[in-house]
Amino acid sequence: MSYPDVLLLIDGVWTQSAAGRALTVLNPANGEPLGTVAHAGREDLDRALEAAEKGFRVWKKISAYDRSKIMRKAADLLRERADRITPLMTQEQGKPLAEAKGETLAGADVIDWFAEEARRAYGRVVPARAEGIYQLVIKEPVGPVAAFTPWNFPINQVVRKLSAALAAGCSIIVKAPEETPASPAELIRCFVDAGVPAGVIGLVYGVPAEISAYLIPHPIIKKMSFTGSTAIGKQLAAIAGAHMKRATMELGGHAPAIVFDDADVDVAARLLVGAKFRNAGQVCVSPTRFLIQERVYEQFVDKFVAGAKMLKVGNGMDAATTMGPLANARRVAAMDTLIADAVRHGATVRTGGNRIGNTGNFYEPTVLTDVPLDARVQNEEPFGPLAIISPFADFDGVIMEANRLPYGLASYAFTRSAKTANAVAAQVEAGMMTLNHMGLALPEVPFGGIKDSGYGSEGGSEAIEAYLNTKFVSQAGV
Repeated sequence: MSYPDVLLLIDGVWTQSAAGRALTVLNPANGEPLGTVAHAGREDLDRALEAAEKGFRVWKKISAYDRSKIMRKAADLLRERADRITPLMTQEQGKPLAEAKGETLAGADVIDWFAEEARRAYGRVVPARAEGIYQLVIKEPVGPVAAFTPWNFPINQVVRKLSAALAAGCSIIVKAPEETPASPAELIRCFVDAGVPAGVIGLVYGVPAEISAYLIPHPIIKKMSFTGSTAIGKQLAAIAGAHMKRATMELGGHAPAIVFDDADVDVAARLLVGAKFRNAGQVCVSPTRFLIQERVYEQFVDKFVAGAKMLKVGNGMDAATTMGPLANARRVAAMDTLIADAVRHGATVRTGGNRIGNTGNFYEPTVLTDVPLDARVQNEEPFGPLAIISPFADFDGVIMEANRLPYGLASYAFTRSAKTANAVAAQVEAGMMTLNHMGLALPEVPFGGIKDSGYGSEGGSEAIEAYLNTKFVSQAGV
């Protein structure tokens, strides 16, 4: 389908920027222009802030029951429109059509989950010490929210923040990714068409640093949520902290994937190939450091390499494609740099290691072994189709390696031993661990990291708490 010129959403109206500026959106499969996206300036942001303040006053007075009904209608619309939205995402981001449709439909599930959470954001009554005293704990929406989302999951990263904010009764301004603007715009259109009042949702695009530096400190904004790199996240968290703003930070990772020698190696290799090369490895929870016990190390490497070689890299619009291009040319350069550095340090390239062709951002699924710990890729998140496989001897050694880095987002382990499973889950420092299967990122489970991977949750019953203030009211009879 044709790709639209994407507009801003301010006070319920889809509009060009006040200055008429626009940015070009490129197709990562061929480098050709797809369309444009409106570029917000200061005047647009001021209008969006004013609308968000007005929208909050309206939305917070709507009952949780009625907010839930509107959100459920938005989820239904997203499902109905999935076949139209899917090719837009593939064109702008590159992921295969099957992955894009899966992300779109999963977004509807997220909305449904938070629609139910809206109706269950309970307060409580605290027993008093004296007769005639009522002690109430009340949950109130924190206020207008500023949300900043990346290009790797254009719908998924927006829908978690948007749904949690609306469920709590907050208004929100979404700064969506300029490189992948059409699919988040269509997500938000579902909410508008479902009946969310004007001003409750704002959508802007532009220069990320300029928008964040203006929105986060602004007195109208009461909370910010950011998904992206650790380096940028620390900068934005510092701005939020300086103004005592609440913040939810979902930052980078460098996930260990541990395979013990009693594991089902066939299952582990198959599942980890799928997890590693999903979205061309451009996933914050992507397994990256594969730590394999010595007895099954070569067996695992052979199976994993064979699985990587079976992937069909191509244009995501081709139904046969199982891995699309990298989202932008920056990722291609980053892959080349990290692989070259690893090879200089003595790494062995078991498969891949090169860009594919000269058109688009296609890259070979790559597997490295013999990578020393001082190579950059052992310390920096590759965020691409690059796996590092290393052997380990014993439990204590692999735990030390798994916890070596300052990141703590996702982790993976495979073992048939309940004792080992319990021990590895207890000792690996990460916000999430999945054992013997891929069990992360469902709407109903917590999603978030620790250490330099951020704080707060964007899933499960915990996610809505960051958008709610707790008020205590103590009342005596009169």
